[in-house]
This record gives sequence, structure tokens and C-alpha cells, in this order.
Amino acid sequence: MPAGTGMTGRDSAMAIILILMKPVVLLNVVGLTPRQVGEHTPRIRALADAGSGVLPMKSAVPAVTCSAQATMLTGLLPQEHGVVGNGWFHRDTGEVRFWLQSNALVSGEKIYEAARKRDPKFTCAKVFWWFNQGAAVDWSVTPKPHYGADGSKVFDIQSTPEGLADELKKRHGDFPFFSFWGPKSGLPSSEWIAKASAEIIRQKKPGLTLVYLPHLDYGHQRSGPGNPALLREVDACAGRVLDAASNIDAAVAIVSEYGIAPVSRALFPNRVLREKGLLTARDGPFGEMLDTFGSRAFAVVDHQVAHVYVREAAAVPEVAEALRPLGSPVAGEARRGIGLECARAGDIVLLAPRDAWYAYDFWLDERRAPDFARTVDIHRKPGYDPRELFSIKGAAPRVAKRLLQKKLGMRYLMDVIPLDAGLVKGSHGLEPSDPMDGALWACSEKGVRAEAMTGVKAAVLDLLAR
Repeated sequence: MPAGTGMTGRDSAMAIILILMKPVVLLNVVGLTPRQVGEHTPRIRALADAGSGVLPMKSAVPAVTCSAQATMLTGLLPQEHGVVGNGWFHRDTGEVRFWLQSNALVSGEKIYEAARKRDPKFTCAKVFWWFNQGAAVDWSVTPKPHYGADGSKVFDIQSTPEGLADELKKRHGDFPFFSFWGPKSGLPSSEWIAKASAEIIRQKKPGLTLVYLPHLDYGHQRSGPGNPALLREVDACAGRVLDAASNIDAAVAIVSEYGIAPVSRALFPNRVLREKGLLTARDGPFGEMLDTFGSRAFAVVDHQVAHVYVREAAAVPEVAEALRPLGSPVAGEARRGIGLECARAGDIVLLAPRDAWYAYDFWLDERRAPDFARTVDIHRKPGYDPRELFSIKGAAPRVAKRLLQKKLGMRYLMDVIPLDAGLVKGSHGLEPSDPMDGALWACSEKGVRAEAMTGVKAAVLDLLAR
């Protein structure tokens, strides 16, 4: 060591470790299960065979995107990091809000925050993982439309730094937003994310890159799990990312958030609560709207889990009993056993039978359904709605008419989403009866594993320290 550097032997050793530190790519292939890794996923299988193998991974409850990602990022359960679902009821404002993006909603130290403590020069890219806004990362890309004062919406992405989004769109075209969610959701969005991620990995060489590929989620909810064509397609997307990781000699960990379970029926907790006189709706010119202030109880549904909020603590047993025919109600301190005892969670957490999912519908007469029920509207619906993956029969002429109205500057409603809950064939949210049908871990490095989603943070930090 040259004289006058002021570095001790320990400092010198740490500097060498940091110089040799191997970059890591954490690839989230949503909906992929250990059972599905095989002949239709040759790139993923080859990585696993050369490293850790494919391992079942215990997920968090609910096994849904926002909760799962927050758990992997922090190593904490939902009752600790606070993300109890893709959405929840905000008791202070009386609003149900889904798909919020602020990183501040997630309590606890994230992977990239812990890594930067170890090495101030550590860099991180976060590509389409949730809670991107305000995240302490160097590069991020996330979906973020523009909203006009007249109610119009222009789809777009947002990035850190600001110019990154423009660079990516220049090379790969506009992000195909209509394939990211809605009746046309499918392969183009995952292909775009894979291409953009590969470019960021090669050009920026982050210490850690988090990549999200949603492709399997769409098709498996539409038709049920295990479609070979979808598996081959997402494997090709993953291959783009793996090639880029190889270019910078990065270790790779592949995870999934959950597996999709086959379902044959929908259940309607809000209709039950309304029939019991516990839920109130306000009628108006745009249909009935859920009245969270006037209701004694209502459910915020999220796939196979529902958070049931009860205004009076004394009424919890009555509400739980009313909902018992629809699943397993978990109330009060018992919620701690499933990792959901916190203020954001429902006073009752309702777990569905394995062959069923929960629909948010609170109206008893279809003619009084709110106008947004027949549209893609992820922010106004008081619950997740997988029917947004479908369109009504003969939708094309209606879509053409609505687009003409838009072009002419008229107000319009893209009312093409069916109300038929029987269309949905796949769902998630519960721990699977067989771990081979749930979340997975596969790593390019032998000896590094995460048996539970709470262990992903520690495993990635281990990879970064190698």
C-alpha cells in the first residue's frame, strides 16, 4: 500500500473485498412454481441445475405482489413492514386504496439500504418492482400515467434519473402499457421489461438489479396454471436478463411471489354483509358506491384473502360468524399467527377455500353496479378485480365507438369489462397445499438458499458479500 494513504490493513482488506464484490441480479418471475421448471423453461432450469437447484419457498400471507415484494425486500412479515396486501382500507381517510407506489409505505430496512451501509459505493437498479417511488436506488423504472385536469389519462413510465425513461423508450419504443394490465395484457410488457433490464445491466453495471417479469400472472389467472406456451415465453424473457447478467459476471437469484391455484368459483363477502344489514351503499347517478363511513363492516378483497374492517369491536364475532360459510375468518390476536396483526389489516382476515376467490361486488342488483365496475379501474374499485383481464363478447365495435368519442374530445366510458366472475380460472393468496405449487428460489451459486420469503434479503446480501 503506498505510503501516506492513511489506510490500515483492515481498510485495505475491505477495499479489496469491495473491488472483487460480485454484482447480483434478483429476477422475479411472477407465478412460476418449482413444479413448472422443466422442459418448457430451459434457461431457468439450466441456471438452477448449475447452482442451488429449484427450491420451494414459503411465501407470506397474503401471497400477493405488494406483500410478497415488501417481504423479500425487508425480510419482515406483513404485520411488521405494513404492506398487508395490494391495497387496504385507510382508516384515517375512510378510503380503500390499491396499488400505491410510495416506498415510504414499507417499514423496515430494504436490501439496497442494508447493502449501502456496508459499501457507500454500492449501486442498485430497480426495474418494475413495486414501491419504486422514493426508493433509495440509483436507477429505477416504474409505470406511471399522466392525469389531465379533464379526467384524461396518458400512459407512460417514470424513471430515476428522469432521462432514463426517455433513453429506454428511444431504443425500445414506448412501454406497451395495454399489455401490462387489462384485457390485452400479455407478453409485450414482459419482453419490454426484459430488454430494458438487460440494457441497464450491461450499461450501468449495478451492484444489484431487481427485475420483475409479470407474464405468467395474466394467462394463468385467465386459464389456470401450467400453460406450456406461457412458460416458454417467460423463459425467453428471463433468458435476455440472464445473458446480460452473464456479460457482467453477475450472480443471479430467481424468485417468484406465489403460484397460481386453479379456482372454479367466486365468493362475495360484501354481498353477504349487505344482506345481513352490515354494509351500506350510497345510490347515485353513477350506480351504487360503497359507503365506508356508514357500513358497520365491509371487505377489501385481494384474490383469495379479504381484509374485513369492522366499525365496532363488539361486532367482530357477529361479522365473523356471518362470513364463516365463505372461508376461514381469523380475528383479533389470532391474526399474528398468519403474520397479519397490525393496524392496516382487517379486524378479520378471511381466507378463501382453495378452489375459490373473493370478488369485491357489493351490489345486489347488477343494474345498480357502479359505472367503474365495467371498466379497467384499479384505483377506484374497493378490491382487486381479475375480471379486468377479460372483455365482453363483441367488444370491438364498442371500443371503436369509445375511441372515436375520445378523439372528438367527448367524455366516454370504456365499459368493456364483464361482471361474470365465473371467467376467472386461477387465483392466489394462500400458502399452497403442496410447496411445489408455490413460490420458488433458484440461484446460480451453490450453497445460497432462501427457504422462506423472509430469507430473500439475507440471501441476496450473502451473494453481494461473496
